[in-house]
Amino acid sequence: MASGKPKKKNPRLASGRKRVRQDVKINAANSSLRSRYRTAVKNVEKAVLAGDKAKATELFGKMQAVVDTVADKGIFHKNKAARDKSRLSAKVKALAVA
Repeated sequence: MASGKPKKKNPRLASGRKRVRQDVKINAANSSLRSRYRTAVKNVEKAVLAGDKAKATELFGKMQAVVDTVADKGIFHKNKAARDKSRLSAKVKALAVA
């Protein structure tokens, strides 16, 4: 019992081999965008926790662009993107009031 995962077999057909090559490339691109999304959200949350209104407002604007791009590509659901933007917007506005 060497490893838990069974070894993947290589596809026989040329179209299957091409699909595997494409999947690797697409997976890398999607992972990168998913990471950008999470980092952008995290940066705004850090600025809000620090109480830096100017920085939070600036980062929120940049975060909106990243979130919309990722949602349009279908990497995260549009409702999740809207929910994240809404919650962070409320936090930034509450920071402005306080």
